[in-house]
Amino acid sequence: MPVKLSAPDPASLLPVPGVELGIASAGIKKPGRKDVLVMRLAPESEVVGVFTQNRFCAAPVTLCREHLHGESGIRALLVNTGNANAGTGEDGLMRARETCAALARQLALKPQQVLPFSTGVILEPLPHDKIIAALPAASADLRPDNWASAAEAIMTTDIVPKAASRKVTLDGVEFVVTGIAKGSGMIHPNMATMLAFVATDAPVSCEALEAILRYAVNKSFNCITVDGDTSTNDSCLLIATGVTQAPVLMDDGDPRFVPLRDAVTDLMIELAQAIVRDGEGATKFMTVRVEGGRSEAECRQVAYAVAKSPLVKTAFFASDPNLGRILAAIGYAGINDLDVGKIKLYLGDVVVAENGGRAASYRDEDGRRVMAESDILVRIELNRGPAAATVWTCDFSYDYVKINAEYRT
Repeated sequence: MPVKLSAPDPASLLPVPGVELGIASAGIKKPGRKDVLVMRLAPESEVVGVFTQNRFCAAPVTLCREHLHGESGIRALLVNTGNANAGTGEDGLMRARETCAALARQLALKPQQVLPFSTGVILEPLPHDKIIAALPAASADLRPDNWASAAEAIMTTDIVPKAASRKVTLDGVEFVVTGIAKGSGMIHPNMATMLAFVATDAPVSCEALEAILRYAVNKSFNCITVDGDTSTNDSCLLIATGVTQAPVLMDDGDPRFVPLRDAVTDLMIELAQAIVRDGEGATKFMTVRVEGGRSEAECRQVAYAVAKSPLVKTAFFASDPNLGRILAAIGYAGINDLDVGKIKLYLGDVVVAENGGRAASYRDEDGRRVMAESDILVRIELNRGPAAATVWTCDFSYDYVKINAEYRT
């Protein structure tokens, strides 16, 4: 079961003026399951995205990059679950293009104005005929208050849909930020299989929107790991419909920039943490905080060594304070001039290690007390600089193996 995570209340998800969402069932993997999402955007919307850095990126990722660099403007998104359309070569690109063309005909757009997204099994042909057949139903369902159903429609091995909203006041005008995400396994930066779509009605230039997205992603989706595997399909989009009458936010010198950036970042952190809390088979949610590094990159390097270690993750599942595994991970993180004598390791409020070894005050029962909790903080002080970084992860349980062993069935 997810770790302290429940489905969002649909009433808490605020419609974003300029965004409509429609859902349908195409029967891609299971009959009757919501597996197709269409999002229609206002004509003047600005859309920016970041995508997986996996070299075997999926066909829809390739098309998204191509369409985003076009001059037509993005007017619609098309998402399917149950099939990743990755590892499918030219045939996969052709099938993705056909779904874009079909939705474009449905909504009176150009194919280049549609961004496709897929998630599911890799190395299998996209059943594009099923998706195309479901588009009339998805289009007929388009409405602004459909965010909760949209969050369900993009799930794969997720147990809980992930969605959130914020309100932000900019120069006396109130705007909305609402987003959805999916992800449970194959989660690890860069980008973390995850999809995320966040929209606001604030008027923002493409350049400012790009800056907001990259900042927010680096504080959220690039700070999580479930299993250390980066997907072929990871995509995160930020949309500004700009339908509310207000001056356009042009750059980071605008006093409205930071409040909007922070609202988007806060929402993305909530969605990113929800992905980890819903990690495949997860029973524990762990925050790994590394402080006192020479750079943020160095701190992340150490944090990820701990957060993705199978030995660390299985110890947390067992609530076994076998905490030498954390020291081992710190030691192999790749910081060659690390002085282990300066490192302090905390588990919750308990000092575990200092001066190169076990802390004199540490007692095994204190470690067991902390590890029995479902939310656990691991804090590491490097004591070599002013930088810090935080990564969120989960444990490895029996169910993680079972879910992934049976994924195609």
